[in-house]
Amino acid sequence: MEIFIEALKSGWLALLEYLSAHVLTCLVPAFFIAGAIAVFVSKGAVLKYFGSKAKKWLSYSVASVSGAVLAVCSCTILPLFAGIRKRGAGLGPAIAFLYSGPAINILAIVYTARLLGYDLGIARGIGAIIFSVVIGLLMSLIWMKDERRFQDNGNFVAAAGDSEHPKPKYIGIVFFLSLLGILVFGAAQMWIYAGVSLAVLVAILIIGFKRAEIKDWLKETGKLAWQIIPILLAGVFIAGVIKYFLPQSVVETWVGGNNLRSNFLASIFGALMYFSTLTEVPIIRALMDLGMGKGPALTLLLAGPSLSLPNMVVIGRVMGAKKTLTYVLLVIVMSTFTGMLFGHFFG
Repeated sequence: MEIFIEALKSGWLALLEYLSAHVLTCLVPAFFIAGAIAVFVSKGAVLKYFGSKAKKWLSYSVASVSGAVLAVCSCTILPLFAGIRKRGAGLGPAIAFLYSGPAINILAIVYTARLLGYDLGIARGIGAIIFSVVIGLLMSLIWMKDERRFQDNGNFVAAAGDSEHPKPKYIGIVFFLSLLGILVFGAAQMWIYAGVSLAVLVAILIIGFKRAEIKDWLKETGKLAWQIIPILLAGVFIAGVIKYFLPQSVVETWVGGNNLRSNFLASIFGALMYFSTLTEVPIIRALMDLGMGKGPALTLLLAGPSLSLPNMVVIGRVMGAKKTLTYVLLVIVMSTFTGMLFGHFFG
């Protein structure tokens, strides 16, 4: 009974930590950005960069480096992924965006290099970019027929940006940059810059948007939040319960070498656990101090930030269980063997 209570307490504490540290500064701005994408970004703009008929070099290049400007975690990226998918983005580029968003933000790469070593920092950055492109291409190839039906149906949400009289470009640019500023500066706790971004957002809404457009934006944002947040919070709670039964000392015992088992278990552990932005780095540092090898460390860095139990559950709602399972397996397998290869040469 006591174990059961402690496990529930661990889940509750994980939920409280998530709510206090990430919902206001990360998740809420991300939902507003996703709502804006769904309402204001024209279908043509999305299809130009992420559509199934877009040039692959362009769509995958944009998607694979998106994380460099988005300091988001595996859960914060979800509404953004849902937003571009809803506007007609192809499966491959959308998956590349989904993976790269939390995997390669500049803060995480620099922090990894400083705390874990430049070899791991560089390997993480290069690996994440390559992973996003390869996994996106494989997903697009595996689900080619399904994706063709998705694009042919074309039942994408109509947006204000699709109207015959689009807004001047500067209004849309300032609008999205201000939203992005709130997300990035809020996540970095740079409150002055976040406040300036908020002031710019309010000003551009007054100057360039009609009341009906703002209402549609808020409605779409609320709709996305209602679909995702309950499942997300339940997943965070469950991940906290799992963490209670997998203390660091036990994990270290199983990931101390650089064999197939240790790397595979590191990828599974990373895929199940929730790591908020940057928190995976000190956790891995602690595990390395206890004996974790460099191979499993890279495996965890490549699998952990891009996946989590809450992340998987919500992705399943967006694109279905089979596609989600395929995506998860690709991340786990590629992370495992990349970690083994890295450990062999640099461990």
